Amino acid sequence: MTDTVLDRFLRYVVIDTQSDPRSSSHPSTEKQKNLGRVLVDELLAIGLSDAHLDEHGNIYATVPSNVDKPVPVICFCSHMDTAPDFTGTNVKPQIIPAYAGGDIVLVGDRKQVIRVSEHPELLNQIGNDLITTDGTTLLGADDKAGIAEIMTAVDTLMRHPELKHGAILVLFTTDEEIGRGVDKVDLKKLGADFAYTMDGETAGHLENETFSADGVDITLSGVAIHPGFAKDRMENAIKIAGAIIAALPKDMAPETTDGKTGFVHPTSVTGSMEKATISLIVRDFDDAGLAAKEAMLETIVRGVLADYPGSSYTFTVKQQYRNMKAVLDRQPEVVDNAIEAIRRTGMTPVLGSIRGGTDGSRLSALGLPCPNIFAGGHAFHSPLEWVSRQDMEKATATIVELAQIWAERA
Repeated sequence: MTDTVLDRFLRYVVIDTQSDPRSSSHPSTEKQKNLGRVLVDELLAIGLSDAHLDEHGNIYATVPSNVDKPVPVICFCSHMDTAPDFTGTNVKPQIIPAYAGGDIVLVGDRKQVIRVSEHPELLNQIGNDLITTDGTTLLGADDKAGIAEIMTAVDTLMRHPELKHGAILVLFTTDEEIGRGVDKVDLKKLGADFAYTMDGETAGHLENETFSADGVDITLSGVAIHPGFAKDRMENAIKIAGAIIAALPKDMAPETTDGKTGFVHPTSVTGSMEKATISLIVRDFDDAGLAAKEAMLETIVRGVLADYPGSSYTFTVKQQYRNMKAVLDRQPEVVDNAIEAIRRTGMTPVLGSIRGGTDGSRLSALGLPCPNIFAGGHAFHSPLEWVSRQDMEKATATIVELAQIWAERA
């Protein structure tokens, strides 16, 4: 076992940890625990004697304080699962040493090309060592880059007692990609005052604002009958689902929005002539905007069903997470300290919002203020995913600095 952030990252990404939204268990896939057991063994070897994996797949561990004054207890958090959007089985990471610029053709599927025109951050990576996939899987930098950074940072703190800090907690979760990342986290057991997720993208970036998010399931009950006798009688649930999807506003989709504009996004359609289900995610930075989009969506459903009098529907909304900003604004030192840590590592801090969610959103809502710090990865959930060694090293250094800043300012 070697202890560089790159070596750790390469170890972790080859372990398949894809979560499954169709599963009702927690974790949704047992294979997430395979990485969990590796991480616990490594944490114990580093010297975090309380490191353990709980029944739900979550990992807890503590770096003890080495100062003789009270310091707020800080937690660093990342998630072990990878997204169900693209396969994470048999990941073959590719290293491009001293990237010289230009588009990157992936060797396992040469149709997959990481183009500079679509990934302008590559222009800031000249001379850096990049890690990609071979084009046949996602990489898993979301969020195994964050895990590797936290592991390397706590190893550094344990090896260097001259670095003064309070108690530092480690939390690795499962099922973040399907909105269940902190469902089974025991906050009382964790015992943190403040937290940070290492789950962002570009180096130097810090997010104190996220979407508010809901999931919506629309179940359609049609009228099934033999097609030979169907005239004026059949109401095909599959066609009803298609009509609803076709009626969604084109300017309210992920592919047509950016900035702080929310969206309505169908993620799956299943069913038969008799019954079909559409699953969607709804996103907005404002809770009122979220509710308005859901009302609009149900209006569309009712409008389509007006042409199918024998059919019916159910409309189920499940809260996923809420914008963290209101919570963080009440504890400005959490963000201020992170900004200073980024600055001390030689970067210009960039504070902003993220068009997505992290465990930090849920943790903040549950009373544990938790902004999101960059992990360095890009093009998440796709075979074009990539990260640079240097950016992971910067994230690691940020964690180490941040641990010391909390002790300094206590």
